Amino acid sequence: MSSAIVTGAYGAIGSAICQGLVDKDYDLTLVGRDEARLMNLQQKLETRAAGGRVDYHVVDLSLKASIVSFACSRNKPLDLLINNAATGPRRRTESAEGVEMQWAVNVLSYFRMIHYFKDHMINRPDARIVNVASYWAGGLDLSDPEFRKRSYDNDVAYRQAKQADRMMTVAWAGRLKDSNITVNACHPGDVNSKLSNSFGFSGHETPAEGAATPLFLAIDERIKGLTGKYFEHLQEVRCSFSSDHKAVEALFNELARSL
Repeated sequence: MSSAIVTGAYGAIGSAICQGLVDKDYDLTLVGRDEARLMNLQQKLETRAAGGRVDYHVVDLSLKASIVSFACSRNKPLDLLINNAATGPRRRTESAEGVEMQWAVNVLSYFRMIHYFKDHMINRPDARIVNVASYWAGGLDLSDPEFRKRSYDNDVAYRQAKQADRMMTVAWAGRLKDSNITVNACHPGDVNSKLSNSFGFSGHETPAEGAATPLFLAIDERIKGLTGKYFEHLQEVRCSFSSDHKAVEALFNELARSL
């Protein structure tokens, strides 16, 4: 049986992704920092789970120590990792480790989850990593990624985080290709959620529609072996950010300092 981890599991899109994986009989681990919401989602999913098992792990994804502890506690292989967690506070806030919150959750948690869980995925039959990014991306400033010099704007911070997610996807894809692990990124869909509301948007798609492309990358046989790509609405789209190899490597080296 294939096993999966989904971060940001109880959000609007995250919960729809989890439902899709349960329907495919995945052994599923839900990840988030609100235990009550994790338990509630676990109970809902268990009622529709046929053969797979649903459990959860409380993780503060803004903290390296919490992610490392989670990775060390896992003693079984992993076939699918979906980095879906995201936040968009309207005011600049920092994690308990002193990192600007969007950079910590929307970027570093993706990078750290891949780094610390990749050894659980090496040489699995069809190991996949899906980074939920966005078409709303751009403006990455590696000289000030945490808005210590610039005035903080949550929309600007989100756009640069999603650009970073798309770029790190390509960097990891190259590094993990020989380990039989594919890494792809996507725009999920415009859903009415806590995240979209934080930017002043309501969204026009259902959670199931928003989850369709992440699930496509996660489970569709046509994606097997494909790596380093970016998708929108079930279609591969050229990513201009990812074609700048010098910038991709600069970002990877910057993120590697967080390990």
